[in-house]
Amino acid sequence: MIDVLVVDDDFRVAEINASYVGKVPGFRVVARAHSAAQALAALERHRIDLVLLDHFLPDETGLSLVRRMRQQGHHTDVIMVTSASDVATVQTAMRHGALHYLVKPFTFAALRAKLDSYATLRRTVDRAAGRSGAEPTAQDQEQVDRIFAALRTGLPSRHSVPTAELIRDVLHDADHPLSAHEVADRTGLSRSTAQRYLRLLEQSGRLCLTLRYGETGRPEHRYAWAV
Repeated sequence: MIDVLVVDDDFRVAEINASYVGKVPGFRVVARAHSAAQALAALERHRIDLVLLDHFLPDETGLSLVRRMRQQGHHTDVIMVTSASDVATVQTAMRHGALHYLVKPFTFAALRAKLDSYATLRRTVDRAAGRSGAEPTAQDQEQVDRIFAALRTGLPSRHSVPTAELIRDVLHDADHPLSAHEVADRTGLSRSTAQRYLRLLEQSGRLCLTLRYGETGRPEHRYAWAV
């Protein structure tokens, strides 16, 4: 089991996030904290693998807390879950070693995608530790590359990272949100494949979904890269 500490100053949000974590196989919440001081105390009391960390805390910021965690010898992994979406905060979180950054509000599917990719990374690291001292192989490098690419896209490892990156590049270059039909045309993918990956990327929090209403019929889904 992967033991999780949920840190959020809002008691209700902490409970919601904890309930989300509890629905993902292999994860369990062992503590909740509503301030940086409470989080540090929980890290002293429990063996914690992962912290779901809000940035806006009453006594200090989440990023400041991560710095103090490292200074005190806590090398627990961190996923930021916060409404702070400015570039400076995101970049600082990356430099401090946050594995993922999930912007509030988010869905259960978006959080689960982050947790699934984290669990995949843990399994890979554990396997590598098990063969520590063995001669590295090309397969080792391929596996590591695949896992880190999956972390960048936020997709479960069973999906094609190059396909996701192709869609990412198309959306990055577009000057307006695109429909699944337009993404398919620009990537050369089938419309069903484009729709499937757009849905996965939107659920993982990587895409912004907007609706364009016409005079009749259902609204058209349009996508833009969010991060």
